[in-house]
Amino acid sequence: MSQTKRPETHSSYHFAFSRERSNLCGVTLSASVEGNAIAEVMSKKPGVKITRYPAIIRVDGVRMLEFNMDEIGDALGYDPGEYGVYDFEVETSTHYGRMVRLDDKVLLFANPEDAAEYLGFAESKAAPA
Repeated sequence: MSQTKRPETHSSYHFAFSRERSNLCGVTLSASVEGNAIAEVMSKKPGVKITRYPAIIRVDGVRMLEFNMDEIGDALGYDPGEYGVYDFEVETSTHYGRMVRLDDKVLLFANPEDAAEYLGFAESKAAPA
């Protein structure tokens, strides 16, 4: 099969390279019952963009995303505490940004420095010259 682009085919995706920080973070979810429920919960939060594809759902956010397991569990009909971080991770296929897993939340940060307090890292200071 030829790799040459034929006139009747096209891509709806446009990719561009940039060295600038995007200040974005996000996850890719399966387009399942659970994935759709997570996307619905997240769509109500400010600064969150949901993009649906045939088999996946992208959830992207500016600076930080907070996935609250009780909110997601409630949307799925679970009792409080029944839906956990592990259940959430089963629905994600990939993520970008610094991920922090807590008992009841998953946080994603666009800038790793913003996650430092959760990870126990102290901000490094350059030694005087």
